[in-house]
Amino acid sequence: MLAASLLAGLAYPLAHGCADRGLPPFGSVIAKGLGVGLLALAATLLKSPQRWWLAAIMVAGALGDMLLDSQGLFLVGAGVFAFGHCIAMAYYGLNARSDVAIGARLAAAALVGWGLAMPGLVSPAGTPVGALMLYSVLLCGMAAALLLSQFSRVALAGALLFVLSDTLLIMRLGGRLLGGEVVHGLLIWFTYYVGQALIFVGVARSLTQTRR
Repeated sequence: MLAASLLAGLAYPLAHGCADRGLPPFGSVIAKGLGVGLLALAATLLKSPQRWWLAAIMVAGALGDMLLDSQGLFLVGAGVFAFGHCIAMAYYGLNARSDVAIGARLAAAALVGWGLAMPGLVSPAGTPVGALMLYSVLLCGMAAALLLSQFSRVALAGALLFVLSDTLLIMRLGGRLLGGEVVHGLLIWFTYYVGQALIFVGVARSLTQTRR
């Protein structure tokens, strides 16, 4: 299942390019959600009662992906992602470490601080950033909660890639691109998808080891 997800994640840019050339756009929408959707399905197959938390987090990502690419539903998609971050924070909080070092606490605070500052830093001057800031704080709060949790550093690396991806996305919303539109878009997608895959692998591995 993970291999199928990886294949779908790698294939999405090709499907998106085909949609740009006049092929049915719904194919691109489905392809965008398929990679993380398969991770959600894989989560349901884990032998752990906590698998439904991980599945819900991945479902929110897959649904948010498809809505972001659907005409007129970008804000709805962002809302679904924000809801997914809330689910993730609750879940990671339930699995918080009891012996958190001061360095980890400071790093978590820095992540939340980045969430507060990032939209204003990467958007053009004068851009309204209230809604973006709310989303960004939830995103970085998710990463901070994972940092303070018992889950592996593989999952944390995934969360940090997710933060990087959405930082790049907010930059694009403000008209700022790295290396042109195509390169910037690929950076957004692959940092996002690889981030989700690493979150899945890291959390799933911890759940499997705990069961043993």
